[in-house]
Parts: sequence; structure tokens; C-alpha cells
Amino acid sequence: MVDYDLLVPYGWTEAVASEYLPLLGDLTPARIVRMDRSECDVVTPSGPARASCPRDITGLCTGDWVGLDAEHTVRQLLPRRSAIMRSSVSGRSVAQVLAANVDTVLICTAADGDVDLGRIERMLALAWESNAQPVVVLTKADAAVDIPLDEVRAVAPGATVLAVSASADVGLDVLTASLTGTVALIGPSGAGKSTLANALLGAQVFATNAVRAVDGKGRHTTVHRELRPLPGGGTLIDTPGLRGIGLYDAAEGIGKTFSDIESLAAECRFADCAHQTEPGCAVLAALADGTLPERRLTSYRKLAKENEWMAARTDKRLAAERAQAWRTIAKQQRRRYRERGHR
Repeated sequence: MVDYDLLVPYGWTEAVASEYLPLLGDLTPARIVRMDRSECDVVTPSGPARASCPRDITGLCTGDWVGLDAEHTVRQLLPRRSAIMRSSVSGRSVAQVLAANVDTVLICTAADGDVDLGRIERMLALAWESNAQPVVVLTKADAAVDIPLDEVRAVAPGATVLAVSASADVGLDVLTASLTGTVALIGPSGAGKSTLANALLGAQVFATNAVRAVDGKGRHTTVHRELRPLPGGGTLIDTPGLRGIGLYDAAEGIGKTFSDIESLAAECRFADCAHQTEPGCAVLAALADGTLPERRLTSYRKLAKENEWMAARTDKRLAAERAQAWRTIAKQQRRRYRERGHR
């Protein structure tokens, strides 16, 4: 009989078992704790193992649940409950999965530097779209002169916003109480993600570096996405610093991030109001009376336009791929007809 106790610290629950076991057949369940191109580190009911990833199983990511055969080869990617996705850094209209099956996303921003509200809004849209619960964490609170908690809370409706210091052990108890299931940390280099991860894990697991004194920017210390069990239950995924955070099919995430603007838009006179010059526009009225900051509306328009542009590119790419597939089929058919004629 297979003993699944070794999987429990890595997120295996009765709900996970009831969903995945009927899909596996003779395969063994495993969770990916680290990806290395054609291979990955996994945890199985027999313990940690190294597994190979064949080319026909694409897009595997840290946090995925998979099915392994007897030779420790990944044969099945099990359905994801959530996934943090951004547009590919190559600029192509495809998605890059940052972490899978995440329940809580910690959006990390250093409180002792320039707290970029627009970047936070962008990461919130990413987190909400993933189907996980975002928590905005202002790190390095002990080194900050003025922590803009109210400003950040104003741009993060529905999300918890906390100020913490991993090195001074400030606010970690409140943050720990906010964590559920699998937790992923995202944010730019220098935001203190690895330091915070080590504090939550209670051990120096991930390497850390100070930011550069010249420009105040961080250096990549985490180069792999790696999943570790948390001492109090649940798991944690530390991710490399994000230089670019392109949105990919994130309309719902943008809507949740800017729920204040969406609520105003519902009160506009016209259902298709573009919030530009239309009469009876509740969004413009809020802008005029100062209820809605102009920076907030500009950010909303920017992210919505970017997401629409990426969606259009994706549609064109899919259409081109379908057209190419039909051309390939047509060529194969013509070749068969020619071959028949020579027989």
C-alpha cells in the first residue's frame, strides 16, 4: 500500500487526493519542487527523487502536481488549481508560468526605497488572475523612514497590506497568520524576498545579497523557483526577481485590482462608456472631485490597453498556427494523391 504521508508537508491533502488519484491510474503522484529544463526535483510517496521530463510534456513548473512512471519519468501533468502567469520575456504572445497551484501570493516591495504603486498594481493584477489571494508585503520596514501603508492599501482593494522586517522580526507573526496553503513570493530584485523566505522557513535556505549602493537596485540571488515546506504547515515558493511583469490574459485580475474604478464605471450613463469625454461618466466625475486619483486612472488605462493588445496578438498567433496546421495537412494530402497517381 502506498503511504502518502511524505507528500503531506508538500501540500497533499484529502481534497488533492480525491481530485488527482482517479486521474493517475498506475502512475505515482509527485510534486515538482524545482525545474531544471529536461529534469526536475520532485517529492513522491517514497521521498525526494530526480525525474526526467519528456518533450511531449511541456510547460512544467515548480508547484505542479504530476504523475510518474516506474522509471521516474513525468507522464502526466495534473490539472492546476491556480497558476501565476506573465507574458513571455521573449515578447512573444505566449505565457510563462511562474508558479503553479499557489494559494497565497506575497507581493514584496522594499519599504525603504521608492514604493512604486504602479508596479504593485501590475503585480496585483497578476496575482488576482492566478486565482490565488494576494498579500502586499512592504519589506525592510525597520530601515524605512516613512512607510506608505495608507497609499498602498488604497491601490490594493481586497488584499491584505502589511509592513514587516525579516531581519528585525517585525510583523512576521501577523504575516504568518495570513498565509494559506502554498505561498509564492514575487517582486523585483532587492525587495528582500529571499530574506523573508528564510525568516518564514526558520532557516538560511536561500542566498541573500544587499542592494547595490550605486543605484539602490538588487541583484538576482534566487535563480531557480524552489518549493519548500513551511514549519507551521503549507509550502513556500521563492522566485527570481522580476524585471518585467507583462500581463497575459489578465482581464479579470485587472478588474479586481481596480474594483473601485469598475464600480464607478457601473454608474456611468452609457454602458459602453470609454471614460474619455462622455456625459454622465461617473469615472470622470470622481476624477474631477478628487475621489479618484489621476495616477490610478492612468494606471488602469495602461494595464487594460496592454492586456487588450496582448490578447489581440494571442488571437493572431493562434489563427496563424491553425492556418499553418491546415497548410501542412493540405500538403500531406496532395503528396498522397501524387503518390497514388504514380502507382
